[in-house]
Amino acid sequence: MTRQPVHRSWLEVRWRQLRNPPPPVLRAVLANLAVAAFGGAILLALAVAAPTAPVALPVLVFVVGVAIAGSALTYLWVELPTGASGVRRRSAWAGLLGLLAALPIAYLVLVLVYQVLLPLFA
Repeated sequence: MTRQPVHRSWLEVRWRQLRNPPPPVLRAVLANLAVAAFGGAILLALAVAAPTAPVALPVLVFVVGVAIAGSALTYLWVELPTGASGVRRRSAWAGLLGLLAALPIAYLVLVLVYQVLLPLFA
């Protein structure tokens, strides 16, 4: 007699995925989050120091910097596993994973800096 798989609710599946993320995705998010947090602190300091300064150029530099640095860090940190023990290779896909993780993280940090933190300092 075969056992049927346990049916889990949508919330239970998402909670399980949140507790056990795939290591490459977690590393990509952490690398980009570190770069974005550092850049967001610089943006916040610039916005507090010069409240009338234009915002477009620093935001553009921030987004491009997070995308490039996050992709590079992810490329260096996330290795493509192979079947052979101890053999790991880097892949351009890791850099692409970093780029795809960088854009929403940069957006979330921009929202946090300009919509949440900056009004607290104004």
